[in-house]
Amino acid sequence: MSKMLGICWTSADAAPLAALANSLGAELELLYLGCLADTSVGAQGVIEATGSLPPADALAPFVAGFAEGRSFLAAVSSMAAKDVLPRVAARVGGVMVTDAVAVKSPQMFVRPIVAGSLLETVEVSGEPIVLTIRPAGFSFSSTEGAPAAKATATLPGVLKAKKLAVAESKGGRPDLTQAKVVVSGGRPLKDAETFEKLIGGLADALGGAIGATRAAVDSGIAPNELQVGQTGKIVAPDLYIAAGISGSTQHLAGMKDSKVIVAINTDPDAPMMAAADFALCMDLFEAIPQLIDALKP
Repeated sequence: MSKMLGICWTSADAAPLAALANSLGAELELLYLGCLADTSVGAQGVIEATGSLPPADALAPFVAGFAEGRSFLAAVSSMAAKDVLPRVAARVGGVMVTDAVAVKSPQMFVRPIVAGSLLETVEVSGEPIVLTIRPAGFSFSSTEGAPAAKATATLPGVLKAKKLAVAESKGGRPDLTQAKVVVSGGRPLKDAETFEKLIGGLADALGGAIGATRAAVDSGIAPNELQVGQTGKIVAPDLYIAAGISGSTQHLAGMKDSKVIVAINTDPDAPMMAAADFALCMDLFEAIPQLIDALKP
């Protein structure tokens, strides 16, 4: 029988992890990170790690130390789990699956995508499989009884850090997530020089920050730290200008809370045009230089 290590940040994590182990047909051992153990889930083993929780960089190698012989490492989805488990997967050479809501087989899992509007089934190969799960998808009826084995461990000490330097953003522009004005560009900008000239020029004229779509980042037009969207940075400025951006679901999820949205696009039926408060159906290569000129003192 395969073995699963469940990592618990709270005692309430034990029940959904026990349900996951049942779905996988795996023997369950639970690692409790500085919290009380739940003995009602019938785990075959319990490890109680005592002490103060350290940052993810220190906690990940500690958790990875328990991976040997386990086919699955799992935790209930949380900010802490999402910070630690990918690091664990990297250390043990595992396969990562996030936010699973159901198990179809020990190598096949169901997870939500597109802001939860769709479900996808993913099949993975290799071991160990490292998972985060959404607890609502895994219900478990308690079965009183002491675990077969119990062990203790001590959490690692907190890593000490010191500030070495502070780097300012290029051109003194405001931080993307804090800016009151954001000007974002898409793949039609074609190259980094054009992106900086037009998107950067308009942003500077407005005293704003610059953003980009995932397509622009993947094409090398803009650096990764400028990506706006569900898989990038979430922004909510007073003014968001989207130039040459069609409006994918993942991009809209990252800027939909902007107070005023302005879209510049040649396609009047683009989703971004529908989402905008003001839509300018015009070629961005003509519109943006005119806007920059109009904003000059």
